[in-house]
Amino acid sequence: MTTRVSFRSESSATTPQKRCTPQWVSLVAGGIAGGVEAAVTYPFEYSKTRVQLLHGAKNSPSNPVRLILQVSRQEGIGALYTGCSTLVIGTAAKAAVRFLSYDTIRNSFCDDHGVLSPGRGILAGMAAGAVESVIAVTPTERIKTALIDDAKQARIFKSSLHATRVLVQNHGIPELYRGLVSTTLKQSATSAVRMGTYNILKEASKVQGITSNVFTTFGMGAVAGVVTVYATQPFDTLKTRAQGVQGAGIVEATRSILRDYGIRGFWKGSSMRLGRLLLSGGIVFSVYEEVAALLAPNPWR
Repeated sequence: MTTRVSFRSESSATTPQKRCTPQWVSLVAGGIAGGVEAAVTYPFEYSKTRVQLLHGAKNSPSNPVRLILQVSRQEGIGALYTGCSTLVIGTAAKAAVRFLSYDTIRNSFCDDHGVLSPGRGILAGMAAGAVESVIAVTPTERIKTALIDDAKQARIFKSSLHATRVLVQNHGIPELYRGLVSTTLKQSATSAVRMGTYNILKEASKVQGITSNVFTTFGMGAVAGVVTVYATQPFDTLKTRAQGVQGAGIVEATRSILRDYGIRGFWKGSSMRLGRLLLSGGIVFSVYEEVAALLAPNPWR
């Protein structure tokens, strides 16, 4: 009898415990990380969107820093934050949904030691991206893009709320989901590459025995952001064209890009997006990891 008890105790002690991030922690930490990231990096998002929308505009620089300085001089610093509140709210919501979805899927896919294979990491990121696109990204991106597009002509919209009301009154709720296909393609690809790359780097750092801290996390997030930009920029350009004030179908948006710029046009604005995602990748992952560690110490990460 004693031997059996001893055996069971030893077996129980050596059985690996699968450590998972609580869902409420993923939701809260993801929301905070997304809001901080959007507020800090919004001028890069603004300049990227302006370049993608303004074809043939005179004195419109393609360098993100020059464009930001030009807009600041001509329209004031506040102009760089046109549509910012919409993006901050939307980014907080989509990051919360993304990390909640990703961690939920990750918890199901990882092994007993909390290790997620590269392929499953990419698949988890892709699924999380599709979920966040439908729930949060498409409506907020539609409003943000319409506001920036509207700012270059006779202004129709007074604020994010006003733009939402006008679009819904004139075209109905479906108008907020204009560009859903292109946005979902972009978001799924972005999330798959971003989360997948970060997961690969994180697992590699564990194997190499690299100490995890805010600096290493920021670095891995930044690298993931750079990879994401060039792998997914065509989806982002299509999404922007589809969500202008007048809107466009995905086929029409594709034709207009090819007509205006040729095949290279699909990477239009990539330098602006690079600046934003390099920073945002580092910010969102480091803030997420730090907040999650405060809310639930010693999770799988």
